[in-house]
Amino acid sequence: MYRVAGSHLRALKQHGSSRFASTSVVKQSSGGLFGWLLGSKPTQFPTLDVPLPGVTIPPPLPDFVEPAKAKVTTLPNGLKIASETSTSPAATVGLYIDCGSMYETPGSSGASHLLERMSFKSTTNRSHLRLVREVESIGGNVSAIATREQMCYTYDAFRAYVPDMVEVLIDSVRNPAFLDWEVKEQLEEMKAEIAEFSANPQGLLLEALHSAGYTGALAKPLVAPEPAIHKLDSGVLKEFVAENYTAPRMVLAASGVEHDVLVSIAEPLLSDLPAVKRPEEPKSVYVGGDYRCQADCQNTHFALAFEVPGGWYEEKTAITVTVLQKLMGGGDWFCTGGVGKGLYSRLSLRILSHYHQIESFSAFNRIYNYSEPRFCLEGCGFGSRGTS
Repeated sequence: MYRVAGSHLRALKQHGSSRFASTSVVKQSSGGLFGWLLGSKPTQFPTLDVPLPGVTIPPPLPDFVEPAKAKVTTLPNGLKIASETSTSPAATVGLYIDCGSMYETPGSSGASHLLERMSFKSTTNRSHLRLVREVESIGGNVSAIATREQMCYTYDAFRAYVPDMVEVLIDSVRNPAFLDWEVKEQLEEMKAEIAEFSANPQGLLLEALHSAGYTGALAKPLVAPEPAIHKLDSGVLKEFVAENYTAPRMVLAASGVEHDVLVSIAEPLLSDLPAVKRPEEPKSVYVGGDYRCQADCQNTHFALAFEVPGGWYEEKTAITVTVLQKLMGGGDWFCTGGVGKGLYSRLSLRILSHYHQIESFSAFNRIYNYSEPRFCLEGCGFGSRGTS
């Protein structure tokens, strides 16, 4: 069978060669079987160590590349605009307000939690649907988070869309419509979230550490208490925003954006914010304490916190606490590759590797502006073995 196939190929090749009138064409096609099938000889590429003709090789990067320096501009009303350049094709723009749950009053308790859920909803200039379509059309991503000291709104997308990003971000923060039906919808979502909060031991422990460890502003709950939900409405949100979203308490920050470009875009949108005098930060005192809660769970979750003098304004102390937290490390008892494999931190070697009844053990910290940072240890173990 193979002989027959070979003879047929030779016959076809001879027949194809006899059809050409020009001998030059025949010579071009005489590249053996490969040339007959593909019409030319196989291309000979240069080796990889030979530079390609007409291609300029860029100079190598230096051993040290100086990081981009942050630039800050303060507008006449006190609002700050900060940025730094980046080689990334993406850009991140964030609007940060010195306002969180610690500024809530008994009448506005839970407002920060609700504001987080109401972020990037309908504004006075665009509906929620239009806002979502504008973000998705450029492949962007928006998010918001409420903390005890700040409200944070961020927008990520390609740097070519920075003007659109800044406009949408500022419109969402400055001009929320707080439509009644949207507020009611988010209040129902909050009720479901609070009902499930007892099944989140980590979140419950963090709230308990603040309520037991502090008196004053930082003891106020970040998650809205259930009784407070019935008092929240669009009027409470509008009053809270009007009192706290003022120019001296705002910072617009961006990464991957030229500073002059950012200022030229943002200044017309933010220069008319009221320059209200910054209020005094509510006081908090670390007093320590104890909190216990019975739960229908087979595991025991616990946290132990220590006071460390300082705050973010005590930079050396804050960095020391952060390094200590990394050194202590921790993690889960079980990991890929076997029990304790790849875990070399102090908590992993001295706790998880020796006491297998403990499922997880880790260190974390919370540092605030003027108040004391806290160094915390959090663990979870089998309650039936008495690991609390």
